[in-house]
Amino acid sequence: MKAHVEPGCIACGLCVATCPEVFRFGPDGLAEAYAEVTDNLKDSATEARDGCPVSVISLEE
Repeated sequence: MKAHVEPGCIACGLCVATCPEVFRFGPDGLAEAYAEVTDNLKDSATEARDGCPVSVISLEE
């Protein structure tokens, strides 16, 4: 599964705190997805997506 952070991120840090194995802050200070969502990370990546206050995170198979 692949995660994407679309334009509009406000750098709140929720995704980075919830699933640091997939999300991190990039050089621009905004969140980015840097790793594949493996089966063991699916729940935390979904929690990060669902908790994003500006709904800019997507997950796709």
